[in-house]
Amino acid sequence: MTGPNVAEDIKPVSEFRARSAALIAQVQQSRRPLILTQHGRGSVVVLDVHEFEAMREEIELLRDLGIAERQIDGGHGVSHDDAKRRIFAAVDE
Repeated sequence: MTGPNVAEDIKPVSEFRARSAALIAQVQQSRRPLILTQHGRGSVVVLDVHEFEAMREEIELLRDLGIAERQIDGGHGVSHDDAKRRIFAAVDE
């Protein structure tokens, strides 16, 4: 996902109400988020569903990597050689 284009991707909610179909099509085609404002301030973000899912998957992967790093730092990791031995032992069974 690319970042929003300030000139095109920040709209007041009133404009979104009036042009929702066209603005949704813009989000789907550009794959950029649409930021909606109320009273001149950011209120909500409209995302293409595929971009949203990609973001969720990336966040989940980053969380898993963080957990793994903390486990390794806490001494709960397995060395590469030990992992290979365990895998080969399991395959040989």
